[in-house]
Amino acid sequence: MPSVAAYLSIGGLAAVVTFGVTPIVGRIARRFGWVYLPNERTVHTEPLPDVGGLAMFIGFIVALGTAWAFNVFDPLFASNSEPLGVLIAAIIIFGTGFIDDVRELSAPAKVFGTVLAGVALVYFGVVMDSFRLPYLGETILSDDLKPLVTVLWLVGMSQAINLIDGLDGLAAGVVAIGAFAFFLYSQELTARDLLLPSNIGPLFAIIAVGVCVGFLPHNFNPARIMMGDGGALLLGLLLAVSTSVVGGRADSFGSETIGTTYFFLAPIAIPLLILGVPIVDTVFAIIRRATSRSSLATADKGHLHHRLMNLGHGHRRSVLILWTWTALLSAFVLYPVLTEQNPRYLPFGIAALGIALFTLLHPSVIEQRRNNNTPPGGIERSVADPDRPTLFDSESQA
Repeated sequence: MPSVAAYLSIGGLAAVVTFGVTPIVGRIARRFGWVYLPNERTVHTEPLPDVGGLAMFIGFIVALGTAWAFNVFDPLFASNSEPLGVLIAAIIIFGTGFIDDVRELSAPAKVFGTVLAGVALVYFGVVMDSFRLPYLGETILSDDLKPLVTVLWLVGMSQAINLIDGLDGLAAGVVAIGAFAFFLYSQELTARDLLLPSNIGPLFAIIAVGVCVGFLPHNFNPARIMMGDGGALLLGLLLAVSTSVVGGRADSFGSETIGTTYFFLAPIAIPLLILGVPIVDTVFAIIRRATSRSSLATADKGHLHHRLMNLGHGHRRSVLILWTWTALLSAFVLYPVLTEQNPRYLPFGIAALGIALFTLLHPSVIEQRRNNNTPPGGIERSVADPDRPTLFDSESQA
């Protein structure tokens, strides 16, 4: 099976290529006018290139092509149609997002492109075979359900990343942390003979890490370029593929390893927790728009990152808070996997409480409340800006 060093070299190549190509893509974007103009929903004050996903796509292609050429990765590519299916799906979903960045597509058209990418995955065998819910055992998916579950998983994952891409470096950082944690998890499964060495999940997880790490220096606040829908949908595809073929095909840990009382016996639960930040944000976005009877495609300023900024946190601090939550959830997941012990809830609980207190009681938040004439224990609208959404106000700003 490919060594960890081989995987890391592919991830490093993806990072280097993405980092080097991004400035070139930025110059091309400005020349052709592929920029995102500031509006009432954005935190930027000047036009920014919004096709950074093109650099990420190039990094992905180079990394995948190099892995394809390396003999060490032969178990993944020999007599296996799945990598080709992921490549075709990536072309479709990135192309959909890129066109939307350049010319703007309708919401149904973007969904159609995503579903088409999912169909390509299904056609080449990149499907989830089963899933295990904590304590409920294994559910084997029938041949009729595999395509539906695969497409829905892709749509959900890609939209989760797309929705959280609202602040400089937020989506790239969250995906880098989450994908690397999932890569480590998949390597542990492989080492325990719970995952086949030919599984393509670890490869696409580490490529996702690489393109994010290479893009972040250009995208962190103050950003010089944005990934756009093309980049966000591409990252969603890479995460959907890696999590579905690992979580949906791995044997669960037995009671002899980490105990029957621990609910991470279900591999499919791992990505849901590692990617808890974008998933929670997506769930609340759906609920928010359903209760307001607005379209799911309606943009607003009710996302987690917007709420943090409304509390009084700056751009960078809001991003770092959400990065920290992702890192904590990833550590919580990896601890029992790597140590063969049930998690020590007290340290993780203290860490979570510390993040929450930092978020709610930071001096900038207290100052914001004072400026807004907010009484202790409550969060009200700003007197100076009565239309701005607060922590409990998800009024659409689109």
